[in-house]
Amino acid sequence: MNHLATERQLSWLDHVRLFNLLTVPRAGLNVPAEAAEQALDLLDMAELVDPEAIAPNVVTMRSRVRLQRPRGDSFEVTLVYPAQADAADSSLSVFSPLGLSLLGARLDEELQWQGPAGETHTARVAEIVYQPESSGDFNR
Repeated sequence: MNHLATERQLSWLDHVRLFNLLTVPRAGLNVPAEAAEQALDLLDMAELVDPEAIAPNVVTMRSRVRLQRPRGDSFEVTLVYPAQADAADSSLSVFSPLGLSLLGARLDEELQWQGPAGETHTARVAEIVYQPESSGDFNR
């Protein structure tokens, strides 16, 4: 399932921050053109809600999620802004293929994304381990 095929819900705060990252030139931020286009499409089509009102079953920025692959194994990632991405602690850039699939996804949603060699990966959002908004962390 393509990340744009399902309706996504984003907090207006995440939306503003991501839109600004994509549209205001910044030194050191190099988002591939295809990822930037997909991200802008997602931002254009998303339903925006107040951060305090976003459902706890929605993946937001800085959420930690456990994904389960079809073969049964699972892994955790934290969805972060590009500057915080670090494979060593499983912090994943929102502008990566998996990151774009995760943003606004819901618990139990099946995700599909392209790997670096063009291979297709699939996983289900098995658990939202931490969502800042449902924990009262609005980081304004």
